[in-house]
Amino acid sequence: MPSPRPESVEPTPLSALSGSAGPLSELVPGPSGDLPEVTGVTLSTFTVHPGDLYAALPGANAHGASYATKAAEAGAVALLTDEAGLGIARDAGVDLPAIVVPDPRAVLARVAATIYGTALPEGPGVRTFGITGTNGKTTTAYLLTSALQALGRTTGLIGTVETTIGQERVPSARTTPESPDLHALLRVMSDRGIDDCVMEVSSHALVLHRVDEVVYDIALFTNLSQDHLDFHDDMEDYFAAKASLFAPGRARAAVVCVDDAWGRRIAEACEIPCRTVSSDPAVPADFVITSVDDQDFVLSGEGGQLALRSGLAGAFNRTNTAMAAVALLLAGHDREAVVAAVRAKPRVPGRMEPVPAPEGVDAQALPRVVVDFAHTPDAVASAVAALRESTRGRLVALLGAGGSRDPGKRPDMGRAAADHADLVIVTDDNPRAEDPAAIREAVASGAREGRADVEVVPDRRVAVEHAVRAAGPGGVVALLGKGHETGQEIQGVITPFDDRLVAAEVLRTLAQESTR
Repeated sequence: MPSPRPESVEPTPLSALSGSAGPLSELVPGPSGDLPEVTGVTLSTFTVHPGDLYAALPGANAHGASYATKAAEAGAVALLTDEAGLGIARDAGVDLPAIVVPDPRAVLARVAATIYGTALPEGPGVRTFGITGTNGKTTTAYLLTSALQALGRTTGLIGTVETTIGQERVPSARTTPESPDLHALLRVMSDRGIDDCVMEVSSHALVLHRVDEVVYDIALFTNLSQDHLDFHDDMEDYFAAKASLFAPGRARAAVVCVDDAWGRRIAEACEIPCRTVSSDPAVPADFVITSVDDQDFVLSGEGGQLALRSGLAGAFNRTNTAMAAVALLLAGHDREAVVAAVRAKPRVPGRMEPVPAPEGVDAQALPRVVVDFAHTPDAVASAVAALRESTRGRLVALLGAGGSRDPGKRPDMGRAAADHADLVIVTDDNPRAEDPAAIREAVASGAREGRADVEVVPDRRVAVEHAVRAAGPGGVVALLGKGHETGQEIQGVITPFDDRLVAAEVLRTLAQESTR
């Protein structure tokens, strides 16, 4: 489902867009010599509107100009492309006027901001929070959004799970949208009177210019651990992408968790106003978690202490909650109001999300099932360790690893689960185009080095049922990896699958069996 677009946009002359594309741009008229006005921009032929500029970008498998005919038929009035793209379009008989630049992706955000009226220095007219890091982006985004709403602010959210504008919700295609969609969304939010936009900012987005022309009022860094090394050359390259958000041209102020060395490096080099947060009293920081009582904790720092409560279990969620609170303080909100707002019960899909027991059934007679998106070694370790603390019986962790993604982390994910669980069940998790058996074996090989028993159950539905039954009454099941996802991708085919729904079905079956 495409993201919303502004209801009305003042037409922009193509000549003005050529100017915004920079000094290396060349304006190539169509056969008649006329230069149209543009009312939108997209890089997907599936979302072309009449009056759009179609951005035909070079891609890994094909050049976007190969689809210029389809874009023109859908109503595109001009192209943004490179010399190769112009040649492809002209060879296909597409004679739309074009803006030609050496690197169209690098200027696309500036062009989009010009069209949608979100260009700097004025910006979109919405206060923006950008959250980056390996783990915790989604949870922190929802915690911050929930607190802002409790403070009486109207909010927008752009992230892995969904895009929201007030009460409107649209499923997300990626963590951070492409720049034309992003600037269109910011314009829509401004038009609808949204006060704050909370956004997850991926390393891909920073490298691929998706968030260009946005200067975040506050940028947050959660942590860094191995992930996406199928895209980045190594951890230093991955870190450099994340760190680029914390610069004067990207953000006005920062909140940085310094629990790991990566965060400390960002804080030390930060050239914008920066507040640091740590969950370890031994680590120097502006705000430190100094006292913990389950989900209640004290955050000590500037101005004294704040008695906070995490709406989600786990030490990492106390840190996420602290990050949200400090961001609100840095944004100028009253301390007492922040404490109350952070205590509001958050809705965080697929992040330590409990699967409710069937109504009318004694929950103590069934295992507790929790679904979490953990798909990196650190996230798996944190999630299973958090559940270990509250498990009276057997702790069962179920996980797989995504295909066509960073393969080096797979054994470490299995080992992280086995270090804390009693039983690890290895199954499929979006194997995509890879051999599922090979992925399972990579995860299982790491798990066998840990303390847990290890079983391999290929079919995820069967594996979920086995995990729930194996945990037994008083036990806990951690269903890891898919979180909020509602599909299983195998060889290009996506089959409906939701861990939460499948687990709920199993719990109902167990409840029925217990009453026979």
